[in-house]
Amino acid sequence: MAATSEQEMGLSGEMSFESVLEDYLNPDFGDLEEGSITKGEIVRIGEDHILVDVNFKSEGQIPTNEFRDASGAITVSAGDQVDVFVVRKNEMEGTIILSYEKAKRMQLFDQLESVQEKNDICKGRILRRIKGGYTVDLGGIEAFLPGSHVDLRPVPDMDALVNQEFEFRVLKINRRRSNVIVSRRVLLEEERNSKRQDLLGTLHEEQIVKGRVKNITEYGVFVDLGGLDGLLHITDMSWKRIRHPKEMVSMGQELELKVLSFDRENQKVSLGLKQLVADPWQDINRKFPVNTRLSGRVTNLVDYGAFVELEPGVEGLVHISEMSWTRKLRHPSQMVKAGDEVEVVILGVDQDKKRISLGMKQVRPNPWEVVAEKFPEGTVLEGSIKNITEFGMFIGIEDGIDGLIHVSDISWTKKIRHPSEVCQVGDMVQAKVLTVDQENEKFTLGIKQLSEDPWAYVPEKYPVGVLVEGLITNITDFGVFVEVEEGIEGLVHVSEISAKKIKSPAEVFKEGVTIQAKVIHVSAEERRLGLSIKQIKEDEELRKPKEFRSGPADAGGQSLGDLLKAATDTAPGEEEN
Repeated sequence: MAATSEQEMGLSGEMSFESVLEDYLNPDFGDLEEGSITKGEIVRIGEDHILVDVNFKSEGQIPTNEFRDASGAITVSAGDQVDVFVVRKNEMEGTIILSYEKAKRMQLFDQLESVQEKNDICKGRILRRIKGGYTVDLGGIEAFLPGSHVDLRPVPDMDALVNQEFEFRVLKINRRRSNVIVSRRVLLEEERNSKRQDLLGTLHEEQIVKGRVKNITEYGVFVDLGGLDGLLHITDMSWKRIRHPKEMVSMGQELELKVLSFDRENQKVSLGLKQLVADPWQDINRKFPVNTRLSGRVTNLVDYGAFVELEPGVEGLVHISEMSWTRKLRHPSQMVKAGDEVEVVILGVDQDKKRISLGMKQVRPNPWEVVAEKFPEGTVLEGSIKNITEFGMFIGIEDGIDGLIHVSDISWTKKIRHPSEVCQVGDMVQAKVLTVDQENEKFTLGIKQLSEDPWAYVPEKYPVGVLVEGLITNITDFGVFVEVEEGIEGLVHVSEISAKKIKSPAEVFKEGVTIQAKVIHVSAEERRLGLSIKQIKEDEELRKPKEFRSGPADAGGQSLGDLLKAATDTAPGEEEN
């Protein structure tokens, strides 16, 4: 019995050894293939590695870091079932290399491919900005989001999207290179198109809609109505004048607007903001009748005037010519600046063109009317010379009003080339008011008019035919000027000097010499006194006795008349023939 028992036991032990040896020499790897995913059980957790049993001869080692979360804590325990990726197996050595992260990555790629095939949506968080776009975390796989696929329009602040979560459409997957490309713009376009179709079916003119400001230009604002953009033109933003839409709206601001026009075929919408409130220009004539005096705020200055706000949405223009009665302004800024409160008078209202003409100077009395009443024509006044020009000098009369004394009104008789010959700035002068032209704002004065015009009595005092004596004051090529009394000059024309031909009066006369002449023409209106020396000689010839005028020649061959005539006619240094 004992022998039999030992024999059986030996046989049994031999079979067990053979079985084990067969299993060792020919291990059964089951369905484990390199590059596949299989189930495994966590056997032991070490500091650096975790052992995973995948029904193989030996357990596979996976770095512990593959099982840590963001905080560093290990996410599995012994006995947990996990999916692992078979990286490589060695049948001879009976070893196997596994990866938990690659398994997760393979599964994520499978999910993304399924999402792409079904044209579904995936969620992800933008991690960082990179060249050309962003890196997006899709739950373990990093994808590339091109900058052109971030939004429907360029994003002003690219960094503001980092760490934000969005929905994306998968555009392309390359497992071999581990490349995934996603797009957010595609989803936004689909959403916009859907909303646009809904909006096109319900939108109509006069409808009140809501929208969000998406772009601001100099001429208006583009508003997203939800799939369809509308234009809010700058002229439809406010009843008052604005220089730029930024004065009223900002990017992203939500607005309530009125549909002014809608072109369904071309999908163009015109919007209005000011149309939501009553037109302040309605019944404007009743609210602002002509000649009404009121106050307003200067809103804008232009070269030709200043705009003044009378009430919200209603502005009037003060033309530069209506700002001051007396000042000649080059620019409105010489009188006012933006923000000033000013008093104005309504000059005219055009309701159709929405224009109001205002005046500032009309708030005060017209100083020209005061001057006309205070200084009527003929008044003698005294004032200080404020300015001198070539054509005259200006005298200060009243505040802002100057009177002009023309150079021709300084003296009756003196020939004044420039007023500075007789006066200087600051001199006090007395003058007579000649004209007060309120319409053209001209005030003229005269100094010579304070005395009687000496030419008025010249015709009576110096009638034609009378002989006069005078001092030669000026010699010209055409004649000699002779002063017969202070301020009164006569002209001896070159043809009235002698019966003989004279080349130049300067050959015969000198300035400062007193001569005698005969008046042959006089006119107070023309201020002309014509004189002649030749006629004096002719008269003398006529008064001589006949025998002296035409008697026989003496021993020298000349009569007495010839001698007298020669003595008179011959110029100094000129030889007789």
